Amino acid sequence: MEDQLAALESDSKRVGTQGQAIDFALLVDGLAAEREQGITIDVAYRFFSSATRRYIVADCPGHEQYTRNMATGASTADAAVLLVDARKGVLTQTRRHAAICKLMGVRHLLLAVNKMDLIGFDEGRFLEIAAEAEGLGIEQALPVSGLTGANVFEASADLAWFEGPTLMAALDALAPADVEDGGPLRLPVQWVNRPNQDFRGFSGQVAAGEVMRGQDVRVLPSGRTSRVARVLVGEREVERAEPGTSVTVTLTDEVECGRGSVIVGAAHPPEVADQFEASLVWLAEEELLPGRGYWLQLASQSVTATVQPPKYELGIDSGEHLAAKTLGLNAIGVVEFATDRPLVFEPYAASRTLGGFILIDKLTNATVACGMIHFALRRASNIHWQAIEVSREAHARQKGQKPCVVWLTGLSGAGKSTIANLVEKKLHALGRHSFLLDGDNVRHGLSRDLGFTEADRIENIRRVGEVARLMADAGLIVITAFISPFRAERAMVRRMLPPGEFLEVFVDAPLAEAEARDVKGLYAKARAGELKNFTGIDSPYEAPESPDLRIDTTTMSAEDAAEAIVALLLRRE
Repeated sequence: MEDQLAALESDSKRVGTQGQAIDFALLVDGLAAEREQGITIDVAYRFFSSATRRYIVADCPGHEQYTRNMATGASTADAAVLLVDARKGVLTQTRRHAAICKLMGVRHLLLAVNKMDLIGFDEGRFLEIAAEAEGLGIEQALPVSGLTGANVFEASADLAWFEGPTLMAALDALAPADVEDGGPLRLPVQWVNRPNQDFRGFSGQVAAGEVMRGQDVRVLPSGRTSRVARVLVGEREVERAEPGTSVTVTLTDEVECGRGSVIVGAAHPPEVADQFEASLVWLAEEELLPGRGYWLQLASQSVTATVQPPKYELGIDSGEHLAAKTLGLNAIGVVEFATDRPLVFEPYAASRTLGGFILIDKLTNATVACGMIHFALRRASNIHWQAIEVSREAHARQKGQKPCVVWLTGLSGAGKSTIANLVEKKLHALGRHSFLLDGDNVRHGLSRDLGFTEADRIENIRRVGEVARLMADAGLIVITAFISPFRAERAMVRRMLPPGEFLEVFVDAPLAEAEARDVKGLYAKARAGELKNFTGIDSPYEAPESPDLRIDTTTMSAEDAAEAIVALLLRRE
């Protein structure tokens, strides 16, 4: 066994050093346990050769907290070997990793029942474990011993009862890896190369098909067509380039094309949509917050995505579809989501490049999930904006004012509602057309179905933001009074409106002062544990970092605060 491992190590160095092409990407689950049994070689992202092909191996730890590693490795793997301890059998983490492999499009799944030496190479126990793995998509179960090398590279007398191949022979017998080269061109643009006025090239890696000089292409999402003028690999001009090649292409026409665009074969373009169904593997400690905007990265495209509550969560042990309002760490579910701009995509089953994505938290820049697009929602193509003859500018001219949304945010008891009422009275006296949206009043109607969880609060603010935007379209000055504790949701509402039409007013009162006022008795209930998720007590408040106006209600009266807000509005006009 040591000689075999030394040979493997030697091949690893040779292939890696010479940079030879890899024929097969192999994912191995749980090798950390084998190192405890004496195998010291580190095969995490290492290269090695067998008699028939070259491999790259990704060693992914088996424990649940390493689900992120597993998903990352599976996203590029052609085959996966799930290792199980013969003494323990198929565990929940084994089922989870099998599910992830299937979601990630891993084409071949083998089960290696290891540590057979510790159970006396018992055939009966092996058959029990193989039966436990039914339904996981396993092509073949193989008994092995990492310590003795039994059935890894060579057959062993200890496993004379097993008539199947060795692990290495089973891998070599798998169908070769598919390359997305049989279909039309797919070239996501990473950046625009323009060193001078005479050269404008579009650089990226060919994801599928071939790019050739003289080829008719289409640039998405703009839809403009053109023809390839030149194909460059580095500084060398070539006639064509295959999948996996990093290229720079120039086009015969000046078309709209930049980072995030996709150059495709003109006759067979992929779909473009902004609403999707997808599988999602949640990788963060913080739960998915439906309604919150996350950065979505797909190939070179970056957009804001808003995820709806899951359609269901996948039960790892049972395979059942479980009802879920959110997804927690390591959960796998199916969701629908919408993006703020159309995405060029293909189903993940057809293209990992244009079907796989990650979600990134906008505040922390941490990757929180990876996803696989199933299809675009039909309503995305059936719902269109209706042209309206009377524009928002016409509504504003009729009212003789500049519409906007004045968003008062602050702790409960800070004085938002009192100040908002005074602002509307003053605007009414000045002949301005306005409307007040108050947090408590909205909860009686528009948001009566929502609670006070973090997810429900996000949805509440999203609804209010949409209503406020429609009112601003009608030419109104909209005043809102909402705790709106999270910066991300206030930023979401700001993005709904044209620049300059969202005024964030921070009604600032220290927690002790707000709690001392406690007009509604809410702080007392929260302190007594009778009111959960109360802002300032057991739920955070994220104060504005750069508000358009800050009002300190410990030093300024409500009347003076209202005057300051009205003065701000008049200055805008």
